[in-house]
Amino acid sequence: MRLTKEKYEQLEDIAYQIRRLSIEMIVAGRWGHIGGSLSMAEIMACLYFNEMRIDPQNPDWEARDRLFLSKAHASPALYAALALREYFPVSELYTYCELGGLEGHTDMIRVNGIESSGGALGVGLSISVGAALGFRLAENPSARVYCVLGDGECNEGNVWEAAMSASHYHLDNLIAVVDYNKVMAKGFVWDEMSVEPFADKWRAFGWNVVEVDGHDIEALCEVFYKARWVMPSGKPIVIIAHTVKGKGLDLAEFNYKWHTHAPSAEIADEMLRQLSRRYEKKEEGYSLANSEYVKEAFYGGE
Repeated sequence: MRLTKEKYEQLEDIAYQIRRLSIEMIVAGRWGHIGGSLSMAEIMACLYFNEMRIDPQNPDWEARDRLFLSKAHASPALYAALALREYFPVSELYTYCELGGLEGHTDMIRVNGIESSGGALGVGLSISVGAALGFRLAENPSARVYCVLGDGECNEGNVWEAAMSASHYHLDNLIAVVDYNKVMAKGFVWDEMSVEPFADKWRAFGWNVVEVDGHDIEALCEVFYKARWVMPSGKPIVIIAHTVKGKGLDLAEFNYKWHTHAPSAEIADEMLRQLSRRYEKKEEGYSLANSEYVKEAFYGGE
């Protein structure tokens, strides 16, 4: 499936906005996971603005596709995508990590569009298996269940229990997406606990496997299209998306120190300016000081 130039540019801009908003809300909340949020920006853009069958005006539509963010600490990217998709106002993003605001890990009772609460790693795929089975029992063959996992998260044993059950029940309406950004909280995955041979592991558990550049929008959209319409053959599908931790920021790329870290206002300003340059935006209006919401949250409105 080829994208039009206009659609490609739209998705590219949405990926930029997801990164920009993730930085802003993490600064406003003084906490958050930048690296793993920025690595999945294109994945979120392609799913929410091109692939998934959803209706923000009717978020409880029974026939909708579901997305479960198993790596729930990367909630800023999901929140940003949902706000841009108009599930809730963008201004609510800046309640991130405030009392009564958006939780640091996903909380399904706080805002529309969140399909499951998260925190403990490794549980998202089990929830997704249950949802996919539910669609099967409800005789809803067109809906799809997406589960976004982290690579380090795949060290969890219950991920592989869920993988085995998905294969056993022939859940080809389940599409797992691994944000394979190569970096965990304390270092590179291959140093902390290697998951390789990664693709072979999934195949051994009975899954159809496809690998893709997780920052290539056209390639991602093509893979998502095939996963829905071409690949179903009685096996669950996993897309291993090769990504860069902290993508877009020289300071954060492949740097475990930015797994969990809120930048200062000065560093955030430089991050936002760097993003605007990379995406060929005008720098005016893209600094922290020009965000009315961050100004209020971080500077007290000054």
